[in-house]
Amino acid sequence: MKKQRKMWSRAAALTMSMALLLSGCGGSGSDGEDAGESASGAKKEELHIAISANPPSLDPQSINSNIVGGIGAHVYEPLFAMNADFEPTPVLAESYEMSEDGMVYTIKLREGVKFHNGEEMTADDVVASMNRWLEVSAKANTLIGGSSFEKVDDYTVDLNVNQASSDIIMILASPIQAAAIYPAEVVETATAEGIDEYIGTGPYKVSEWKQDQYVKLEAYEDYQPSEGEGSGLAGEKQAATGTLYFDVVTDASTRIAGVQSGEYDIAEEIPVDNYEELSADSNLALNVDKGGTLNLFLDTTEGVMANQTLRQAILAALNCDDIMMAAYGNADLYEINAGWSDPADTQWGTDAGSEYYNQNNIEKAKELLEEAGYNNEKLVLVTTQDYPEMYNATLVVQENLKQAGINAEVETYDFSTFMEHRADPNQFDMFITSNSYNMLPIQLSVLDSGWAGLNAPEVAEGIQKIRSAASDEEAASAWADLQTFLYEYGAATVLGHYTGVIAMNKDVTGYNYLRFPIYWGVTATE
Repeated sequence: MKKQRKMWSRAAALTMSMALLLSGCGGSGSDGEDAGESASGAKKEELHIAISANPPSLDPQSINSNIVGGIGAHVYEPLFAMNADFEPTPVLAESYEMSEDGMVYTIKLREGVKFHNGEEMTADDVVASMNRWLEVSAKANTLIGGSSFEKVDDYTVDLNVNQASSDIIMILASPIQAAAIYPAEVVETATAEGIDEYIGTGPYKVSEWKQDQYVKLEAYEDYQPSEGEGSGLAGEKQAATGTLYFDVVTDASTRIAGVQSGEYDIAEEIPVDNYEELSADSNLALNVDKGGTLNLFLDTTEGVMANQTLRQAILAALNCDDIMMAAYGNADLYEINAGWSDPADTQWGTDAGSEYYNQNNIEKAKELLEEAGYNNEKLVLVTTQDYPEMYNATLVVQENLKQAGINAEVETYDFSTFMEHRADPNQFDMFITSNSYNMLPIQLSVLDSGWAGLNAPEVAEGIQKIRSAASDEEAASAWADLQTFLYEYGAATVLGHYTGVIAMNKDVTGYNYLRFPIYWGVTATE
């Protein structure tokens, strides 16, 4: 027997704040002047967006990449997506029912939805797409691997889950490595390298992809949005500008010069070093969107680092204010907060364990070192100058530790070599990385034993408590307990919350953000 799902779980009000920090003359986003009321009154037919790298694929199911996910959100749609309140909301699904034992989800599909090739989406397409997603999405496989989709009729599918859990619909709605729906024939011809036809149901279709130059999207005339006002990644979507060019511009100075000259309407990934300069440019508006956390990870398994008291000494010595200032250079670009999730997240935002955060207590650190029996053993921080914020933060951490009497050395590598060292606890004692927010805390890298070697039974137990919670409140409490454990165990610490900076012409309007920049409502004037 099945029962109708009464409400949408708020299982992950995380990711980024929708608030936009604007500077320069003029506005941006929905608060800006309507482009049609500007001096010229003419809207551009093309929007040029300078992105920082060539997308490795246009297959968002299999690639954990912000660029792939951001472009893909305009082309493909999932069964469920996050609205602006971070609630999973039907997009290609119409409704769902859950069995009494929580093991079967029967999902009713919207009828009459057309793919970009003109074919109607049916259950065959959904089953093929979702079963592939369960295999190729590492995040999906980790959480609900072993689950399966099957066809009930042309507009109904069943999801048979591997275990009953309160987060199933949230996982289906997660935007990174999204559960995009493709035509069944696209799935059938996909290889290990990914799909080779880029066909979705979204407001834009892929018109052209020139490697290392641009991805060109054109408005899909037969697009049929889901019901409801546009909100986040859900609801009504309108291709406000007919053509979007995602121009590949790997050099930051070229992106900046291009948006200042008007060659590009929008430039992503603006280095924090240029924030002050661009803030003073009256022709630009800057959007600062909270993106994730800068984190220090500690080896918990090898040599002297296996000593929990020593790891607590390290946490006691850290001055996160100095570390984040060195990393980002402007207090407007970061937030000091102990939470591993967005502090504004009403579900997962918590400062549990904050007594171990940003202690800046050198005397306490020295006492703990003596208690731990530390004997001047060398502790190695591995880093890379390819990411200046990570490198600069590492140097301040080194200085904090030296002040406490720790023999801390920094080893610097190119990014690929750094990642090899980071993956092997025998080759690091500590490292710093920036990590984007996830929709669910159980998806955080800190909980993955393959990331920094953490393999404590309390982690698996904590994840299970979150997933089996009977209510959102119970799940939030279980997460707070697990976050506290991470600090008490000295496995890792948040250093602070960072933001991403996007520069745009002051006459650009309609910009929005939820995990990725959202451009389907954006217009610009001639």
